[in-house]
Amino acid sequence: MTKPIISTCLVVGMLASTGCATGPYANANDPLEPMNRSIYAFNEKLDNAVAKPVATAYRDVVPSPVRTGVSNFFGNLGDLWSSVNAALQFKGEEAVTNFMRFTVNSTLGLYGLLDIASEMRMQRTSHGLGETLGVWGVPNGPYIVLPVFGPSTVRNTGAAILSSGLVDEDQKVNWLHVSEGATPTAALNIEHASTRTNLGLLGAVNQRAELLGVTNALGGLALDPYAFVRDAYLQRENHKIDNSQ
Repeated sequence: MTKPIISTCLVVGMLASTGCATGPYANANDPLEPMNRSIYAFNEKLDNAVAKPVATAYRDVVPSPVRTGVSNFFGNLGDLWSSVNAALQFKGEEAVTNFMRFTVNSTLGLYGLLDIASEMRMQRTSHGLGETLGVWGVPNGPYIVLPVFGPSTVRNTGAAILSSGLVDEDQKVNWLHVSEGATPTAALNIEHASTRTNLGLLGAVNQRAELLGVTNALGGLALDPYAFVRDAYLQRENHKIDNSQ
């Protein structure tokens, strides 16, 4: 447990040591804007060169029922993680419902490939450790853009590290496990490294494919895509905390 905590402190310290944005147009929630914009530009180039083409090919080649099954599988693992966080937020009914969703879909739904629970009208609610920390009173901290992973905050970055086990027993950083909400590969506790990595990559490609429509429209809708993504992300985070209190 101490290793992820040390990693979190290092991340926070590194971010705190970077330069801050100042001036009349500076956003109070984004004091690291110059650095964030540089990372955002890097992520956009990487996405256009690698992630988007791969996700597009995945969407065009893999049949829709298979892609739905993949989404259901990772969503099922997310239900288990949401159940844990709902319990930590003292939301007993949602904790039980999400756990029942996981149980039903893991058995009757062929390990989560089929979403039987939704057919049974068990409503899914999504909760992550970052939200739980926010409910407990931990502030968001500055908005940050992570290389590859995109929008986050100091609180959510620390939560992702703690919930996914960023540093493994061999002191190697496993960035494939970092995610804002559910941590599917960590939830499976798979010891075989290549299997764990392949599942992480599949989940990332599937998620990127689901967002193709949104990202394709973003450039035409926003004069400043960076500011649009930042403001939308922070509004969503505040909305989640407000609804959880």
